[in-house]
Amino acid sequence: MMTVNTPSIAQEVVNIISKTKEIKPSRLRVSSNLSKEFGFDTVDVVDIILELEKNFKIIIPDEVPLNTVGDFVDYVSTQAIRQAS
Repeated sequence: MMTVNTPSIAQEVVNIISKTKEIKPSRLRVSSNLSKEFGFDTVDVVDIILELEKNFKIIIPDEVPLNTVGDFVDYVSTQAIRQAS
């Protein structure tokens, strides 16, 4: 059985988000609302989603609510764990 290292998933997700707007990863908290706190728009979120799908080989449906860093981390972690089992 393959195990998934969630902290590394979280770090990778944060790195992808931070590169989108050139924000230092240390400024991104789990509760950070990307649009309200950092000015992310729909195009930025789509860019993040596409990069996450490519890196983690997952599909993120349009209806998944992704507003905070934690939303992205939780969804990607859940999908990565499902793929590993």
